[in-house]
Amino acid sequence: MHVKRCVHNPVIRTKDVKPSRPDFKVLGVFNAGVATYEGETILLLRVAEAPISDRMDEVLVPRLNAAGTELLVERYDKLDTRYDFSDSRVVVKGGKTVMLTSLSHLRVARSQDGIHFDIEEQPAMFPENSLEAWGIEDPRITRIGDTYYITYSSVSIRGVGAGLAETKDFRTFRRLGLMLAPENKDVMLFPEKINGRYYTLHRPVPNSFGEPEIWIAESPDLEHWGNHRFLMGLSEQGWDSARMGGGAVPIRTERGWVMLYHGADSKHRYCMGAVLLDLEDPAKVVARSTRPILEPEAEYEVNGFFGGVVFSCGALLIGDTVRIYYGAADEVMAFADIPLDFIYSTLQ
Repeated sequence: MHVKRCVHNPVIRTKDVKPSRPDFKVLGVFNAGVATYEGETILLLRVAEAPISDRMDEVLVPRLNAAGTELLVERYDKLDTRYDFSDSRVVVKGGKTVMLTSLSHLRVARSQDGIHFDIEEQPAMFPENSLEAWGIEDPRITRIGDTYYITYSSVSIRGVGAGLAETKDFRTFRRLGLMLAPENKDVMLFPEKINGRYYTLHRPVPNSFGEPEIWIAESPDLEHWGNHRFLMGLSEQGWDSARMGGGAVPIRTERGWVMLYHGADSKHRYCMGAVLLDLEDPAKVVARSTRPILEPEAEYEVNGFFGGVVFSCGALLIGDTVRIYYGAADEVMAFADIPLDFIYSTLQ
């Protein structure tokens, strides 16, 4: 087998995470950003929570108020025909999502061996302004110098934008504002300047023409982003034909930048593949996976809060092996070791 899943998978389950408040329950702990710091493996977890209800006829919705200063819990009657509650993740009105039924924050987990994690009891970053009123999700971590930059999805009634924060020690965090306006997500920074410029990958979501596909942009200072260009699009059929977006922060190799990305088909089955980008010009695609490097096969990947999903926001290069940490079924965290040579063999 080329893909070696950890025998301890899932390495983090919902029962391992303490809710941020006693009247909430943890629905999922998944899609973590990954870094190493002072000999430890750090996971910056996405923790999705929901209010606890003892009534079967209502849906509780957590969110910040309009000013972003107070956490509210709104009650919706399941018999209210103005709303569609068929997808437990959202509240839909008139065919459009008008509210999420959970609120996500970011939580630090630490490990000496990369397998067994100690999870902090309090959030590292909790939604705190109107553009994060519906939660903060799916962080990616890029180390540049002695600073770790965190890109994450900032979710609100205004849409999903890309937030940017920084830390030097994974104990204190500083927000740097909205990096890219809605609708955009799956944003990650390259871990070094390339020809004097910073680069980022992102995934805009067009509402008129086009598809949710991967773009690239550059910046002189990590603050002003421009020269946005289309990078790669959906395949005509197969595992990445319906949806795609960046996954783990690009990894420098002798052959080029290896970026793991997620793709989904028309049945919402999420897999991971890879793309090889030119070292000196990352806007140039050298090769791309024709088949997944990781797909939902294990029980905890196939069954869960949203089954049939493997989704990575972070990976580490250990020798000639990529250790990919990933969310499984939008509920738990797992990891697998995948040889670089196997990843290369999927590229064409």
